[in-house]
Amino acid sequence: MRSLRIVVVNTLLSPEADLEDDLALEQDERARALRIGLLEAGYNIVAVFPADMHLPERVMQLQPDMIIIDAESDARDVLEHVVMATREAPRPIVLFTEDHAPSSMEAAMAAGVSAYIVAGLQAERVKPVLDVALARFNADQKLRNELSDTKLKLAERKTIERAKGLLMERHKISEDEAYSKLRRMAMDKNVKLSELAQRLIDIADLLG
Repeated sequence: MRSLRIVVVNTLLSPEADLEDDLALEQDERARALRIGLLEAGYNIVAVFPADMHLPERVMQLQPDMIIIDAESDARDVLEHVVMATREAPRPIVLFTEDHAPSSMEAAMAAGVSAYIVAGLQAERVKPVLDVALARFNADQKLRNELSDTKLKLAERKTIERAKGLLMERHKISEDEAYSKLRRMAMDKNVKLSELAQRLIDIADLLG
């Protein structure tokens, strides 16, 4: 089974960072725990980026399987960049943060985060968290696809119904006869029934 390709988004420590500073030390420890957890689980860390204006382009180039955000007080700003980077091609997003506020969690989940983990960045927890996030993402995508298919079928049905109505009115025929006529025309032209129905509607609209 192919190893998941992971992109990590966080605030990178600069070479000049003062490791005597408590915040710098905490960030360094979090980054280390995350890296250890990912490597021990067999994941492939393809890149570690800061959340900046270049992130969407970098994500598009790398096409990772999952994005992990390691953020502290700047979680909302980081998330905004990540959501923008995954808008065209959704993928699982896992957010490790110290932000306990319910409003922050709700906003993150609404934006598309698959797992919101507060104060839980220990190496041994990384794999279980990512497994759950991936399963949730796949389930959500399946529901979205099913909803999209349902909406498409409903739209096609409405189009066919309208085209039937046009044929019934023009040829003074019954609903069954109009449907049979539509089907024969679609088969003769080798196109989908809904596509032919839309063509008839377009022609009728052009003719007024």
